[in-house]
Amino acid sequence: MDGKRRPLPRPFSFHWGGGQIVEEASYAGQHHEPTLQLLEYEDGSLSVRFCSYSHSGHFQRTPLMVGEADLTALRDELEECPRLRELLRRLTA
Repeated sequence: MDGKRRPLPRPFSFHWGGGQIVEEASYAGQHHEPTLQLLEYEDGSLSVRFCSYSHSGHFQRTPLMVGEADLTALRDELEECPRLRELLRRLTA
């Protein structure tokens, strides 16, 4: 992530359950911060969230759009997120 990192872990909550965001790869792109997050629920199960934040740090409730130019920077950020990287590897294997 370029600039300020968000603290980890940090809580999340959905109507079906909550837990902690335990890993996050984020890149400050031209229009927003494309972000990949590893969510660990209270029961130990894992999910990957594809999301984005505004440059002012607000969570955006819109589909994640990642431009081709942003892929290298996101890949580099994933080097700091081994568990998230492994789940994504399983997705693309």
